Amino acid sequence: MSRINNTAEAQPNLPESHSPLQTSVKPGFPSKKGKKRAPQPGDKGFFKRLSKQKALFLMSFPFVIWLIIFKYIPVAGWVMAFQDYKPQFSIFEQEWVGLKHFKDLFNEPMFYRALENTLGMGILGLVFGTLSAIAFALLLNEVRFLTLKKWTQTISYLPHFVSWVIVANIVITMLSQEGIVNNLLMDIGILDRPINFMAQPDMFWGIVTAADVWKETGWNAIIYLAAMAGVDPQLYEAAKVDGASRWRQMWHITLPSIRPVIIVLLILNIGNLINIGFEKQMLLGNNIVAEKALVIDLYALDYGIGMFRYSFGTAIGIFKSVISVILILICNGFAKRIGEGRVF
Repeated sequence: MSRINNTAEAQPNLPESHSPLQTSVKPGFPSKKGKKRAPQPGDKGFFKRLSKQKALFLMSFPFVIWLIIFKYIPVAGWVMAFQDYKPQFSIFEQEWVGLKHFKDLFNEPMFYRALENTLGMGILGLVFGTLSAIAFALLLNEVRFLTLKKWTQTISYLPHFVSWVIVANIVITMLSQEGIVNNLLMDIGILDRPINFMAQPDMFWGIVTAADVWKETGWNAIIYLAAMAGVDPQLYEAAKVDGASRWRQMWHITLPSIRPVIIVLLILNIGNLINIGFEKQMLLGNNIVAEKALVIDLYALDYGIGMFRYSFGTAIGIFKSVISVILILICNGFAKRIGEGRVF
């Protein structure tokens, strides 16, 4: 026993890095402090993990091809915005005009009217669409009868798959002078005589927003419901012990837990603020409300492609894309500064 002690005392104090018992830390395994390094592309197990996900790559391959063909390749057509494009000549035989079409765009009074309508309906759709989707997801998440919850969820998805042609006909029929809305308002004493809602320019933005909210609320609530499903149930149990009501649980647990998801979706939707399409406005509009129904996409269709001004229409598309990118960068930078969820 004394010989062992003497041997231990005679052993020199080696530095920790030269200890014979220390082993090297391999990539991807916990280090001495318990931290696990993220796998890198150069690691040996990286390509092995990729090989195990062949099915996922095969599933995503068609969508990647679709994205390249319909989203990236058409960007080469932006060159038309800087040319006086004529279909009878090839792209290399066109006359270059520089920023002429952009100057014409910003000198058009009709363009600013279309921009105002686009931003107005876009902001209304963003605010009420987001609030309605979150509110619907919160209420549906509180339903304890699974059968009722599934049926409600399924029915709420159906309007999303209905064509805007059908939705526009339903809205016009309901808001006509003999429609159910006028009859209901007269029955409860709010109106003395029917109103032709579709002939009121000041109401057009609200009608479009209400139709869009009705059509898309159930579909937009899917991601919020998925985020709510990932909330830790122990948080709700602790809140019940503290005497919190279900409204308090929604306000103090559910909403803060899905806040990063809300921020990310809000950033993406703000990026599409100017890309609201033209189907709703074209189908619900008429000659009386044409001034309020004109949006940028409809302006590009009527005053660009419709008048064979292909370069002018391309300039409008570039303007929309630049504004969308700027909005995403601003909102993402703001979310990054306040420490919330962000896109990148």
